[in-house]
Amino acid sequence: MALLTGDTLGLLAVAVAVFLLLVDLMHRRARWASRYPPGPTPVPGLGNLLQLDFNNVPYSMSRLRGRFGDVFSLQLGWTPVVVVNGFAAVREALVDRGEGSSDRPSSPTYEHLGFGPRAQGVVLARYGHPWREQRRFSVSTLRDFGLGKKSLEQWVTEEATCLCAAIAEQAGRPFSPGSLLDKAVGNVITSLIFGRRFQYDDSRLSRLLGLMEQSLKEDSNLLREVLNAIPVLLRIPGLAAKLFAGQKGFMSILDELIAEHRLSRDPDQPPRDLTDTFLDQVEKAKGNPESSFNEENMRMVVSDLFFAGMVTTSTTLVWALLLMILHPDVQRRVQEEIDEVIGQGRRPEMADQARMPFTMAVVHEVQRFGDIIPLGVPHMTSRDIEVQGFLIPKGTTLFPNLSSVLKDETIWKRPHRFHPEHFLDAQGRFVRQEAFMPFSAGRRSCLGEPLARMELFLFFTCLLQRFSFSVPAGQPPPSDYGVYSVLVTPSPYQLCAVPR
Repeated sequence: MALLTGDTLGLLAVAVAVFLLLVDLMHRRARWASRYPPGPTPVPGLGNLLQLDFNNVPYSMSRLRGRFGDVFSLQLGWTPVVVVNGFAAVREALVDRGEGSSDRPSSPTYEHLGFGPRAQGVVLARYGHPWREQRRFSVSTLRDFGLGKKSLEQWVTEEATCLCAAIAEQAGRPFSPGSLLDKAVGNVITSLIFGRRFQYDDSRLSRLLGLMEQSLKEDSNLLREVLNAIPVLLRIPGLAAKLFAGQKGFMSILDELIAEHRLSRDPDQPPRDLTDTFLDQVEKAKGNPESSFNEENMRMVVSDLFFAGMVTTSTTLVWALLLMILHPDVQRRVQEEIDEVIGQGRRPEMADQARMPFTMAVVHEVQRFGDIIPLGVPHMTSRDIEVQGFLIPKGTTLFPNLSSVLKDETIWKRPHRFHPEHFLDAQGRFVRQEAFMPFSAGRRSCLGEPLARMELFLFFTCLLQRFSFSVPAGQPPPSDYGVYSVLVTPSPYQLCAVPR
């Protein structure tokens, strides 16, 4: 009997192994297609997961590009992936082939956390009617509440004044600027979404920002990729709740803020902000099953706007101040231009950009050099497409390597150095570069780009108008080497801010 049991278990093990091998081969079938991009040999079940360094994915992609070229393939678990590198290939994939490359891959971990078909938001929504509806709504509502107008400029410059006051309280002592910058940029978003700002010592704002940081770390975890590749593991009780505690906590705070907002809302009055406007649309959409305006999706749209509109901008400003203390000559030139064009008697305005070519060049070069979203947001092909002569089948996840564009050695004179002259011509005039893609490109480019551009210019000029920043006495200069965790952030550093 024991022998029979052993034989049965052995046969079962062989059957399971054969089944997994067949499934693995089925998911590799794209590699057998003619003109499919080359790539490293995957391991059955895990694919190439173990061949990537998830602590520095951009470096892994750079090495693979060196071996296989600008368009290469990977297998993440059972998911076929194609990585596109360099300006020409990325532009072809996202812009020229945009209609077929603008879908998003599914994410079993997000779906397990409750981000299902009725709650896709904007950033991760599938390419179709719900995404178009929410993108149009977000863009038009942000415009209605001041984007591109003097009213939003005033919000930003008033918040910059609060930020400068908080920095002045440091009295020239060394401090880390990241937390204050997060709070200032966060208040611009809360003003648009909830019609309110938080005091910098508000515990809920600090908790919200802390959970956002934790969420980003959870998103860069190797275990998340394993769970997406082998979603059956999500059935292990309590595993997802433990691994994604930051994301669940962040959504809980948003739920609290939305609930409070709903209680204070007066339907008979004009909408105060984006949340009021969304609630009005939910009322209009009742009984329409085709509409994406529902309670579940509202929290996802709000979450997307927080992450898209806050984290990237504040991280870029952290890079900006770091690069100013490492390049005091650049800082002085910016301040000279500020003094000449704006002076000390008024606040900066967006109209000043036209007369401040060097400052504009510095702001753009900070974004290029900081390179904070190196792989962008994953795309998925909704039809067979061709990129650089390679065939990429329908349903393939597509990684646009934005870092390879922002640091393309065939385009930028000094791709791995901070060099504002990348955006200036021989006469010192500001020049826009087609390969400047920090917000991605094509149909799924970042919807928060206009807001980010406004914030970066106004916050940066306000700060350098009021302060000179430097490395604290006795401390070695900090590194300008980024730390990868979904976003690329500077290594922790301190600076001193002396009023001008």
